[in-house]
Amino acid sequence: MKREKEERLNAFFGAFNSVPAPLLMLDYDGTLAPFRIDRYKARPWAGVRELLSGIQAQRRTRIVVITGRPAEEIAPLLGVEPAPEVWGLHGAERLHATGKRELKETPPSAREQLSQLHQQLQHDAFGGLFEAKANAAVMHWRGVPASRAKLIEQRTRELFEPLAQRYGLRLQQFEAGLELRTGPEKGDAVRALLDEANGFGVHAAAYLGDDLTDEGAFRAIKESGLRANGLGVLVRREWRETAADIWLHPPDELRAFLMRWSEACEPANSD
Repeated sequence: MKREKEERLNAFFGAFNSVPAPLLMLDYDGTLAPFRIDRYKARPWAGVRELLSGIQAQRRTRIVVITGRPAEEIAPLLGVEPAPEVWGLHGAERLHATGKRELKETPPSAREQLSQLHQQLQHDAFGGLFEAKANAAVMHWRGVPASRAKLIEQRTRELFEPLAQRYGLRLQQFEAGLELRTGPEKGDAVRALLDEANGFGVHAAAYLGDDLTDEGAFRAIKESGLRANGLGVLVRREWRETAADIWLHPPDELRAFLMRWSEACEPANSD
């Protein structure tokens, strides 16, 4: 597996000399930053901020963060200046690097149902951590003892599952949580960005993610037709089955990947 990974990376980065503007798409929590129970304390792995800042300073790579968080939460945590473009709420929200914000409208029936769920779960979150989003209701149980977490999941499923596939809502499982939401998923965001990129001569793209919610993005890369110039990267400490092309163990292998990206974007030396 190690040899196959190195061959895949060599093929990917080897094409950078002929690529005018590679596209680097990144999940945040679990990928660029370790998970924290308090999500406002989730800072990037040591060295990652500096590496991303260096890549951005080269002015060749387009960096986009694609996250389940509201988009406005990323810039203060990431600390890269100027802040990159962020697609929040799994792609339902787009915060351009210029500060312009776009939000897909939630259908009235879904908005009403989510409002009722927000009120109910803010009153009683079953012992879990409830998060209200513009297009979703989310229950987390990270850090909760296993027996209690099982009960929180059971009660959340009993509430969410009858509503899934109704009102335009669908249920998404992630590590230590469930999300009932409407709107796009990360794969839709990746496809939209790749469609845009085709008009700017972007012929190489990678997506880095860790969770089940990133699988749609990995599949979108595979379906893009980029072949060796498209790379799905699973970033996590433990292996799991995935549609990604390679697996990186954070933080060391993540830093090495970003360093290699930066080196591949440097102008070729000429005599």
